[in-house]
Amino acid sequence: MGRHISPSAHIGENVSIGYNAVIAENVIIGDDCTIGHNVVIYDGSRIGRGVRIDDNVVIGKQPIRAANSIFKTGDVLPPASIGDDCIVGTSAVVYAGANIGEGVLIADLATVRENVSIGEHTIIGRGVAVENYCTIGSYCKIETNAYITAYSNIGDRAFIGPGVVTTNDNFVGRTEERFKHFKGVTVKRGARIAAHVTILPGKVINEDGLVAAGSVVTKDVPAKKVVMGTPARETGDVPEEQLLERQK
Repeated sequence: MGRHISPSAHIGENVSIGYNAVIAENVIIGDDCTIGHNVVIYDGSRIGRGVRIDDNVVIGKQPIRAANSIFKTGDVLPPASIGDDCIVGTSAVVYAGANIGEGVLIADLATVRENVSIGEHTIIGRGVAVENYCTIGSYCKIETNAYITAYSNIGDRAFIGPGVVTTNDNFVGRTEERFKHFKGVTVKRGARIAAHVTILPGKVINEDGLVAAGSVVTKDVPAKKVVMGTPARETGDVPEEQLLERQK
C-alpha cells in the first residue's frame, strides 16, 4: 500500500490507515481511528481514540525559522497530542508542541503552530492560522480564514468570525525596540468578534463584549458592550438575551 509504519509505533484496534501514510517512531494511535491517504505523523505524536485524520494532514511537524525570526531555533519540541474524538481536515498542519483537547475540529487547510493549547470541543475553521504560544479555550468557534497572532489568549465559548485579523507588533516589523513589546490579543469568555475585524496588539475584548463587522479595535472593549467602527467606539450594551449567562 506504499505506507510506512515504524515498528516502534503503537497502533490501537480497529484503525484504518490510508495509502502512502507515514507513521514515525513511537507514535501512539488509539482505537477506532481513521488515518487518510498521504498523512504524515511525526515521532512521538499521540493520537487519542476515535480520531479522524483526513488526507494530506501533517501532525507533529517541528518548526522552521527564518534567519531574522524573533523565535530562535532551540531544542526539539515535545510531540503533538490530539485528544479523543477529534477531526483534523484535509491538508491541515498541527505542529510539535501543540496540545489539542477532546472533540476538537480542525478544518481543511488550517494550521496550528507549536506551543498552542486548544480546549475541548472547539472549532478551528477552514484556513485558520493559529500562531505559536497561543491558548484557546473550550467550546470556541474560530471561523474561516481567521488569523490568531502569536501570544494570544482566547477564552472559553468565544466566537471569532471569518477573516478576523489579530496583531502583536506595534512597530510593524522595524527597529530592535519591537522585540521588547510583542503582545497578542486577549479575547475573554463569551466575547464575540464579527467578520473582518482587525484587533491591534495587546488589546482585550472583555467578557461578552461584541465587536461589529469591519471594525478596527484600538482600545480595550468593556464587558457586555458593543463596539463598532474605525476606530471602534462603544455604541451600547449587548442585549440581555444574548449574554452567555442567558444561554442554555
